[in-house]
Amino acid sequence: MPTGSSGTDTGAGRELVAGVDVATAAVRVVCADARGRVRSEGRAPLPPPERGPDGRSEQDARTWWPAVSAALRQATGALPGRGREVRAVAVSATSGTLVPLGADDQPLGPALMYDDRSAADLNARAQRAGEPRWRALGLHVGPTAALGRLARCVHDHRGRLQLVAHTAELVGRRLTGGPVPADWSHTLKTGYDPRAGTWAYEVFAALDVPERLLPPVRAPGTEAGTVCAAAAAETGLPPGCSVRLGMTDGCAGQLATGAVRPGQFVGVLGTTYVLKGVARELLLDPAGALYSHRHPDGWWLPGGASSTGGEAVSTADRGELARLDEAAQRRGPARQLCYPLRRAGERFPFVHPQAHGFAQGPAGDAVDRHRAVLEGVAFVERLALERVVRLGGRVAGPLFAAGGGARSAVWSAVRATVLGRELRVVERAETAFGAALLAACGTLHPGVTEAAAAMAGTGRTVEPVARERAALDESYGRFVAELRRRGWLTGE
Repeated sequence: MPTGSSGTDTGAGRELVAGVDVATAAVRVVCADARGRVRSEGRAPLPPPERGPDGRSEQDARTWWPAVSAALRQATGALPGRGREVRAVAVSATSGTLVPLGADDQPLGPALMYDDRSAADLNARAQRAGEPRWRALGLHVGPTAALGRLARCVHDHRGRLQLVAHTAELVGRRLTGGPVPADWSHTLKTGYDPRAGTWAYEVFAALDVPERLLPPVRAPGTEAGTVCAAAAAETGLPPGCSVRLGMTDGCAGQLATGAVRPGQFVGVLGTTYVLKGVARELLLDPAGALYSHRHPDGWWLPGGASSTGGEAVSTADRGELARLDEAAQRRGPARQLCYPLRRAGERFPFVHPQAHGFAQGPAGDAVDRHRAVLEGVAFVERLALERVVRLGGRVAGPLFAAGGGARSAVWSAVRATVLGRELRVVERAETAFGAALLAACGTLHPGVTEAAAAMAGTGRTVEPVARERAALDESYGRFVAELRRRGWLTGE
């Protein structure tokens, strides 16, 4: 299991890789060895995005490189060799964040963030223009897709625009001192079709976007260049250090769990619940609840995000949650049936804009209500995995588990029991560590599957509780029946 230890090692352990996560609020860096042991870390803050009533969400892209170089300098400065032992670096960032660049790679305006909705009208045009392509790819161009933001950059900065770059590409250009290809993960929502291996040129023609603005696209983990002398001086990385292509933050976080082979899935239980996995073939979901990135090895990464999750229990303080967890573990299966959705609308494992939370049966006390919420999220997880199977996917072995909810022993046991399979709770499911795995591809290890096997660790196994299985199966049946009765779950 990866640890936070520091110090030297012998043999291949002297060589390290660095993973960079350019998140919304901060840049994080992890330096790890070939066995996944973390040798140093770095962090630097970023300014909060500015959000407006028109749906815009913007950040000053000029702050990215100073924060990346500061976080890298902090991490490399904590190493025995002051960074000389770092063989490769990879960068991951938020999905679809874009910045318009002019001469000398200078931003022409603020970065348009992953959740910016100001180009929703352009995205609607892009959906219509590429309908057959999107259908074949199993993708819907929604209001926050990066494709519309790319077109908006072209329209707003025509005449001065040299390039529209994703966050990872801008950082890559600073690391290498020159142009870098894009990866097929960060570009998925910007109009790149990883199934066909080409940009959606017919869509860009409809949006009046010149083809010259579209960079070459390569697989994550491949080399984009090497660290130039100027970047080496700023970051502590050695000149000539390999710069490898990263993936979006969600995909890198999945890799960090070790769920990288066909049939392996991870359930991330944070504020909301997210299911991500690996399939040999592209899974097409007519409802659009599930869509897929492409795996670095050419497989597919199907995933979906629910509108419910850990926020269902977030009203209690930490001490109260611990007390309720302990009592709920002793109590056993809840009498109440609960769908713990705290807002209108569900997006996965089914899609229905009018869905809302409900509770049925005896109200019970606070402990029973708490246990019912834990079970309700587990029922959503089981329904999500069953949807994957119905769409032609295969779920094999234990379910990897990550996120804050995975720290709850009783919640993990409930999930394992509802699913009828082991949970493997992983310790380091973070974007920066996933980026380090990608940096290890072709450097410390042949590819991402080998890197994950060596670096991700084994985690902690949680077994189903046999005495509770029958009661939870019966409650799950009632849960599904109620969703169908309300008309939210159809064709299942």
